[in-house]
Amino acid sequence: MKVFPLCLLLTVMVAAPTTLTTAAETPPAARAAAVSVAEATSMKLAPTRWVPGSVVSRDDARIAGVAAGRVIEIAEVGSVVKKGERLAKLDDVSLRLRLEQARATAGRAKAQRDLAQTQMSRLDKLAPGNAVAQTQLDEARATLEGAIQELARTDAERRGIEHDIAETDIRAPFSGVVSERFVQRGEYLQTGAAVAHLVDTGRLEARVQAPLALAPQVKAGQEIQVRLHGAIQPVTVRAVVPVGDERSRQFELRVSLPEDFALVGTAVEVALPEGAGATALTVPRDALVLREAHTYVVRVKADNTAEQVEVRAGAARDTLVEVTGELSAGDKVVVRGAERLSPGQAVRVVEG
Repeated sequence: MKVFPLCLLLTVMVAAPTTLTTAAETPPAARAAAVSVAEATSMKLAPTRWVPGSVVSRDDARIAGVAAGRVIEIAEVGSVVKKGERLAKLDDVSLRLRLEQARATAGRAKAQRDLAQTQMSRLDKLAPGNAVAQTQLDEARATLEGAIQELARTDAERRGIEHDIAETDIRAPFSGVVSERFVQRGEYLQTGAAVAHLVDTGRLEARVQAPLALAPQVKAGQEIQVRLHGAIQPVTVRAVVPVGDERSRQFELRVSLPEDFALVGTAVEVALPEGAGATALTVPRDALVLREAHTYVVRVKADNTAEQVEVRAGAARDTLVEVTGELSAGDKVVVRGAERLSPGQAVRVVEG
């Protein structure tokens, strides 16, 4: 039986716990913080002014009748009609009776024309042999010409009555919604009186009255922004009316809106530039971390570590803010999770 020296046993007993304790005290590697990032961009940033406007339709009219008569049919309020469809119908019984009379008159005129033409042909055959007098030929020619003119007159009268009958069908000049009726069934409509109010809800635009001082900065085709109930979206200036009001010192512009953007009459706001603007470095508003003594953004370096960059905020436009500092266009800045990051901390970029 071997006997180990007492000093060797004590060395082993003391060394073993020391090794276990060192392994237990080694801290685990810190997990990279998940962040969302966006790029700093260089863009032309101009101060803007929000100007009120109203949603209107490009086709909005009080539809009038050309003929007069008793209304026997009219579209209900809220009816959707297409271009060419009937809005109202007038009583046309008397016109149809007149049309029958005009057709009879035209038929009689045609018979007179045919008779005069036959007589003229007969006399033309006898004329070379001096069987008829020149006076008789002249009278026959005049009778034929008068019959032709009478037929033309009665035919024009007939076509005029047919036109009046067609006008008793008051049809929509464009597609839209009936928003108001000005007559009811059974009422008598005078010539030129309004029948209904028709509004095209598919072709919308904003009518804006803006100060004349902003006119030099606004051009047709220019992209601006419209705000409705807090939501902002880009739109295009369709037209600028180059005439100002000397009393209000304002000018009008029209801004195209997408279909079904809002109800006609809804109040909106549009952002118009107040100057030409200058190129500036911008970051999303959410990238700024505001502290009492300073403001900074967190830049993600190439090795995926966080770096604090002191900046000074300037003009803002929507979700973008102008900044100055040791930042360059293309740098990735944290827009979500920047407040909890420490300089040098590892980060992991995630979408959204």
